[in-house]
Amino acid sequence: ADYLDNGNNKMAIQQADKLLKKHKDLHCAKVLKAIGLQRTGKQDEAYALAQEVAALEPTDDNSLQALTILYREMHRPELVTKLYEAAVKKVPNSEEYHSHLFMAYARVGEYKKMQQAGMALYKIVPKNPYYFWSVMSLIMQSISAQDENLSKTMFLPLAERMVEKMVKEDKIEAEAEVELYYMILERLEKYKEALDVVRGKLGEKLTSELQSRENKCMAMYKKLCRWPECNALSRRLLLKNSDDWQFYITYFDSVFQLIDESWTPPPEEEHSLEGEVHYSIEQAVKFIEERITEESKSSRPLRGPYLAKLELIRRLRCRGCNDEYKLGDPEELMFQYFKKFGDKPCCFTDLKVFVDLLPSSQYTKFISQLLGVIPLSTAAEGEIALPADIKALQQHLCVVQLSRLLGIYHAMEKKQKLAVVRELMFRYRHGLEFGKSCLKTELQFSDYYCLLAVHLLLDLWLEGEETAVWQCLTLLEEGLSHSPSNAQFKLLLIRIYCRLGAFEPVAELYSSLDAKHIQHDTIGYLLTRYAESLGHYAAASQSCNFALRFFHSNQKDTSEYIIQAYKYGAFEKIPEFIAFRNRLNSSLHFAQVRTERMLLDLLLEANISTSLEESIKSMSLSPEEDDIPWKDLRDNRDLTVLFSWDPKDRDISEEHRKLSLEEETMWLRIRSLTLRLVSGLPTLSHTIQPKNSEKTAENGVSSKIDTIRSLLQQLEAAVDSGKKFLEQKIQYPVLGPPPTRMAGFFSNGSCQCQTSLFYLVSDIYELDTNGLEDSAEIQERIGNSFKSLVERLTDLFNKCKGDLIEVRDGTLKTHPNLLENLVFFVETISIALWVSSYCDSVLRPFKSNLQKKKKKKKESSVAMPPVFTHFLDYVAELQTLTSNVIDHIKGLEIILTALKLEELSLKDTLLLQEEKKFTKTVQGKVQSSYHHSVQEIGELLKKRLDTIKKLKI
Repeated sequence: ADYLDNGNNKMAIQQADKLLKKHKDLHCAKVLKAIGLQRTGKQDEAYALAQEVAALEPTDDNSLQALTILYREMHRPELVTKLYEAAVKKVPNSEEYHSHLFMAYARVGEYKKMQQAGMALYKIVPKNPYYFWSVMSLIMQSISAQDENLSKTMFLPLAERMVEKMVKEDKIEAEAEVELYYMILERLEKYKEALDVVRGKLGEKLTSELQSRENKCMAMYKKLCRWPECNALSRRLLLKNSDDWQFYITYFDSVFQLIDESWTPPPEEEHSLEGEVHYSIEQAVKFIEERITEESKSSRPLRGPYLAKLELIRRLRCRGCNDEYKLGDPEELMFQYFKKFGDKPCCFTDLKVFVDLLPSSQYTKFISQLLGVIPLSTAAEGEIALPADIKALQQHLCVVQLSRLLGIYHAMEKKQKLAVVRELMFRYRHGLEFGKSCLKTELQFSDYYCLLAVHLLLDLWLEGEETAVWQCLTLLEEGLSHSPSNAQFKLLLIRIYCRLGAFEPVAELYSSLDAKHIQHDTIGYLLTRYAESLGHYAAASQSCNFALRFFHSNQKDTSEYIIQAYKYGAFEKIPEFIAFRNRLNSSLHFAQVRTERMLLDLLLEANISTSLEESIKSMSLSPEEDDIPWKDLRDNRDLTVLFSWDPKDRDISEEHRKLSLEEETMWLRIRSLTLRLVSGLPTLSHTIQPKNSEKTAENGVSSKIDTIRSLLQQLEAAVDSGKKFLEQKIQYPVLGPPPTRMAGFFSNGSCQCQTSLFYLVSDIYELDTNGLEDSAEIQERIGNSFKSLVERLTDLFNKCKGDLIEVRDGTLKTHPNLLENLVFFVETISIALWVSSYCDSVLRPFKSNLQKKKKKKKESSVAMPPVFTHFLDYVAELQTLTSNVIDHIKGLEIILTALKLEELSLKDTLLLQEEKKFTKTVQGKVQSSYHHSVQEIGELLKKRLDTIKKLKI
């Protein structure tokens, strides 16, 4: 066991063998040996050995524990349940084995069996937790029930009765048990009863979370639309803590609900269960003013009351009744707020919510007013006034961010914008003075200046200023050198490099972000969207693996979280864990990565038909199966991970998100159908019974071609939807969701090529079934298909021609679309080869039969059917075409190597010496990345060429 712990698996196996020589039946030694075998990659031997021990139904703790570890490493948790089922039968009164059995069921989500195991445990050892494990398992059955009716009429009422029994017998001991009761009543929509539980004696046990009772009461009052109680409770909580924003929201919601209902307090009685109620605008205004007065006496400044005043103005405006209540002018209030909190980084995000209260005619005046109160000092006349300390710097930064948000920068001319960029970078470099003592992991105080300068340059780039994008990269690389942990710099660099078609620097940037856990789903798309499409196959493989490792381990990890939640009685977390698991299983990104990863593996591994078959087998792919949950697909991408200070009309909208999800889903459908069609090829090339035989349906091949034909129809439909979608010509914001590869797939002709290849498969199948005799028409059709395919592929190649990087008037311009077209060419030619090898497997037997006939008849020549010549011509043309593309790529490599980037001058010589250094770095990275892409694409095409040479029937 020590050897296993230290990772010395071979020694562990040797030691176990020594022990087993002396004691042949030592179960535990056998299992430890199996663990060693499993870890050295001998899974089958390990499994056989483990099953040998399991068949004896061991009951000693060591063997059981060791087998549990082994099965977990094999990802076979269902075998653990069998193990403990047997153990419990033999030792029926063991608390330990029963609880292990319960947890084993929890790992595989067998909720009904969990319920039974929980009750069995409670009968042996009547401890409360075991009883409530059983109750929780009923709730889990209700959550997982397909039929909601069943959940409301059977599982939940049964759970409720079980808890009520304990309440009546006064056996409720722990807070978790009250939480569970509350959860059941809430799911049964018995809000009144839930409220009584929380407010009653049982509610006194709810102590672990701050305001746990109050929050639960509030939730129930809202469900019951009891606005007087909502109002009184939120008012009371605000008196305790006037900085708690959620209660301001509830307070305002309830006041306006009560006004709309013309509610009046009952005479002679309490206003409500929770005390005094405010039910008019006057009272609300007075209440907020009082909070502000109170705040001035507070030992630390509180933002809540001031923001609440702005929120109230906003709500009154929406109702069209602001002027009657003199709350003040929003512009003046925001100015006062800035004076009080402007040196806090949160000041900008606080005010951002309320800028629409300002009339647009006042924007410039408002900004000047803010600038007027910042202590800035100039060294000499005409120089930029700079902040003397960090507080002033923060205030100034806040104003610059607001200027961007109010669209002041967007309205400027090119010259003015460049002047602002210059000023921002000057301020950025000056601000570095304040951060000299910062650690590597801390951000510099002035980083936002640099980011805002880059945003302005991006505007210029979109307006057609080619140099601006290189300046963006230069400034970001400079920023990163001073602030190596700034994620915003890295994310922006990733997006811009990808837009320029350079993937190489991105892999390193992404790994330095050190994305954790769920981020593989939320920001992983930044990596997986571009790696393969820009020809970095090895990096694409790696990034898919990263993501998939996370998604697969999520299954295992979630089970562990659920088990911990049972152990510690954190029942309310269990449904959250389950929801989390479902969210990841139905993640759009997970489905995309799975599909692209398999297509990529086939591209990289499957060269000849046999190996295509092996690859498909090893992935257990089958054309009939579709494992993507189309109806439940969830878009978990974080599209706002990049900071943006754009005004609302330029920012990412809900509409953009919806359209992006629609586009991603369409593209995924096309990719998934392509993968399934490819996986159907090997199923066709097995011997086929003659046409008149009745065995056709039995041996399943005829149904295989039907599957292929049906998938082809679905592909046509998906392509049509995709084309219709693209007709809308949607433009996402520059830092919004990246568009899919769909537009390129259609415009460069890959789509038509790939579809006609799959139609060709159908024709060849027909030729195979009908034989060569009366098939002149099919043969001609196949011949024409071959011809048009070569034309289309040549056409696709023509769309790959041109310089990838060109130098124009001293400026660099990259052409990432040519790179993407090359990648599509490689993929299409690969599909063409897989289809050709299917043709080959059909035509070969025909040829050998003809040769046998020729020998029998002793004729000097038997007329060869035209399909053979068509095929040979086609293969020869494929070979020539692929050789030409390989030559073209060699040419690209030579040009890229010879490209001298040093001579590039960025025309607006804003560049300091330091910037020149970074410009050189950036251009070098882009050049090297393109070189790398071209090399990988070339290598892959050479493999394809070798395959083509073997295709001579």
